Amino acid sequence: MLNTIWLIPVFPLIGFLINGLGGRRLSRYGSGVVACMMVFFSFIFSLLAVLFLKENSYHIEVLDWVVSGTFSVSFGFILDPLSSVMVLTVSGVAFLIHVYSTGYMAHDEHVSRYFAYLNLFVFFMLILVLADNFLLLYMGWEGVGLCSYLLIGFWFHKDSAANAGKKAFLVNRVGDFGFALGIFLIFWHFGSVQFPDVFAAAPEVLGAGGGLATLICLLLFLGATGKSAQIPLYIWLPDAMEGPTPVSALIHAATMVTAGVYMVARCSALFVFSPTALLVVAIIGAATALFAATMATVQNDIKRVLAYSTISQLGYMFLACGVAAFSAAIFHLMTHAFFKALLFLGAGSVIHAMHEEQDLRKMGGLRKYLPATFLTFAIATLAISGFPGLAGFVSKDEILWSSFSSPLGGLVFWIVGVLTAGLTAFYMFRLLFLAFYGKSRFDDTTAAKIHESPMSMTGSLSILAILSIVGGWIGWPEALGGGNSFGNYLEPVFAQAKEYLPQGGHHAYSTEYLLMGLSVAIGVIGFFWAYRWYISESPAAERIKERFPGLYTLVLNKYYIDEFYQAVIVRPLIGGSRLLWHKFDELAIDGAVNGLGRLVRAIGRGGALAQTGYFRAYAAFFSLGAALVLGWMIYLMR
Repeated sequence: MLNTIWLIPVFPLIGFLINGLGGRRLSRYGSGVVACMMVFFSFIFSLLAVLFLKENSYHIEVLDWVVSGTFSVSFGFILDPLSSVMVLTVSGVAFLIHVYSTGYMAHDEHVSRYFAYLNLFVFFMLILVLADNFLLLYMGWEGVGLCSYLLIGFWFHKDSAANAGKKAFLVNRVGDFGFALGIFLIFWHFGSVQFPDVFAAAPEVLGAGGGLATLICLLLFLGATGKSAQIPLYIWLPDAMEGPTPVSALIHAATMVTAGVYMVARCSALFVFSPTALLVVAIIGAATALFAATMATVQNDIKRVLAYSTISQLGYMFLACGVAAFSAAIFHLMTHAFFKALLFLGAGSVIHAMHEEQDLRKMGGLRKYLPATFLTFAIATLAISGFPGLAGFVSKDEILWSSFSSPLGGLVFWIVGVLTAGLTAFYMFRLLFLAFYGKSRFDDTTAAKIHESPMSMTGSLSILAILSIVGGWIGWPEALGGGNSFGNYLEPVFAQAKEYLPQGGHHAYSTEYLLMGLSVAIGVIGFFWAYRWYISESPAAERIKERFPGLYTLVLNKYYIDEFYQAVIVRPLIGGSRLLWHKFDELAIDGAVNGLGRLVRAIGRGGALAQTGYFRAYAAFFSLGAALVLGWMIYLMR
């Protein structure tokens, strides 16, 4: 069974080819069935492969990919506990999103193109997480970037969608350039890009730490800040909401934005040799988590609230990576995939019912119209807010505990993490209350058309709701009577990194209970804060706007970071490009080429005067030439 793991990414590729080349011959329903079945086959083969995995790792080389002299790179895959978690999460969540899409996109004219792109997206993500070398990982890395451009700008007839796709593509090029430089450095110093070779040689090549280890790791992390939307390259992700809502769910939950976290965790054997790089990862992660959470508190677009929430939650994951709690980062990546996919698909159900309305200020009271959507959305809200017992509580507190107890962590990281948890509870319950509670803020005509989503959509919501409840139980902490099975399962992958990490002191369970209780208390405060402002005293939020108008405007406009980039980077680049275009390209280059052409034309015209075709002109020229030659000879004889 394990020797067929190459089929896991092949199935979505087949779906892409069928819908991409023959989609016009398929019905809309047929296109959806093909796409769903291909991803379902990937999930089944992933599940069987993981069940058959008896050793810590299984490696297969499908073919020799790049061979040049002594350098060779295989097209190979590696299945270990880390890639097992990723392929199951990617294929499982992607399958549910595909099924949901059959209902959400049922009336779109270009549904076959949509499903072709969606299958291609899953194909590249599966290549990325199964790759056994940096070059193949980079292929998947760039592939998901391409697919994000295609899917974000799927409705390209809208300028906002087309511009959002371009923005995502261009911003990611910055991070990808750094990632490519990191791979070049790895090849230059290790002589290979194969994971087993590089990680085995890391103690010898990077064992002394210093500048080389830091430079390689920071370049790799620069790539991660682009793909996983961290400071300073997070600006593309909120605009990515212009794509269809299932696309947003797939990007945020199971594919593109998790690639950076996965890559850093996969390269843990390199990062442990650079405490400086780990500290940068932790600081960027913590800062992004808190920074994005503040912006989510005032957004009025239901999808943008969730977009900033994703950026914040990814910051949590990088905070865990920065304090070398790689298992905790991957654990939160998995649980986050469940409840964030549920939140986006729930938002899609609301938008679908509201006839494409996304403004929370125009909703309210939807729980009586959309009971299934409301129930599942409420479960996801509780999960991401860290309600005890749900998936988000277990994985979030694992990160908070690691950020406090790790020798690379500290109290400051824990404080930032717990403040972010309080803000998360606030903005998520604010969203829930504005959308589903209170008085309806839409007219009777709209109310008459609102209806619950079809079974293809609510079925996916129900499965994700169950996973949002029980998905974290496999990582139940020892302090609460569990065995942290998830962490133990991933331990072989991070065993090498653990050997070179400083050993932390032992903390009593009482300390963990105290910190856990404080984080839950902060979340409860966030809930009551949102309840008071948007339910019991709804004008309270308006009073805050009036009392602190400057602060509110600053946060509502996302701290004017996009405007800053426009002023400092985009406009100068456009202005410089136009200057080069008009002054250098048109005047210098075009002027030189056109001037040479005019010179040749003038010489030709002058020469043409001597070819008149009249005998008398030729006789005159001959006589003139003879006279000149004779005169020159007489001059020389003197």
